[in-house]
Order: sequence, then structure tokens, then C-alpha cells
Amino acid sequence: MREKVIPPRSVEALALARELRILLGNFKRRMRDHTQPGDLTLVQISVLARLDREGPATVSTLAREAGVRPQSMGATIAALEAAGLVRGAADPADGRQTILSLTDACREVIAASRLAREDWLLNAIETKLTPAQQAELARAVALLQRLVE
Repeated sequence: MREKVIPPRSVEALALARELRILLGNFKRRMRDHTQPGDLTLVQISVLARLDREGPATVSTLAREAGVRPQSMGATIAALEAAGLVRGAADPADGRQTILSLTDACREVIAASRLAREDWLLNAIETKLTPAQQAELARAVALLQRLVE
């Protein structure tokens, strides 16, 4: 099999893409290390984030979006319910379905976690970057926003 020939400009972009992927992965892990709530698994955190971001959902919807079987998601939800982070209520349109939502206690945990991440990041920016570097970071953030639009 022949390797694809990449133009020189694309080689530089490919190297930048790799570095950015690695950097963002490390950045995400550092933030998670400073604010990981309790003993939650990544799947549980993902479910809570989805419910927070998009609102109530059924187990089937959550399972489909996560790419797992409903039985597997059911076990995840059971653990979150036992921890007091998620509650279920009958679907008013279809009483056979249960609509899952975050508890008030969970919303407080999420808010505290966000504040902790922002505090960690603020401290890192203020202590590790000069004002000129902070301005450069602001420009870089604007470029990153363009990448995800």
C-alpha cells in the first residue's frame, strides 16, 4: 500500500493538529484531576453532563446517544439514582416511560465543580502568564472558537 503524499503546508497543519489534540487531552485531564466529583465514572459524568446540557431524557435516549445497550445505561442510571444525583418521573405523554432529570443536589455539585475548574484555571492564568501572554491566550481562544464553529 502506498502512503498518501502530503503537501508541505499540510504537513505543518498535521503536526499542529496532533500537538493540539495531545495538549487538549492533557488540559482536560488536568482540569478533571482538580475537580473530579467523588467516585463517578467517566460514563456517569457524561450522562450528568448531557442531562445538564440538554435536559431530561429517557434511559433509551441516553443509551442511544452514548452508544450502549439500554441495560448498560440502566445500571449507570441506577448508580446515579442511588447517589441522589438523578431522579425519574413518569413521562406525562407515555406513562410506561421514565423521564430522568438531575436532582437539585446534583445541580449544586455541578455548579461547585464548574466554579472549582474556573478557579483553578484563573489561578493558573494569573500565576503562570504575563499580561502580554494573557492577551495572546485570549487571541488563541478566539481562534479555537473558530475551529469548533
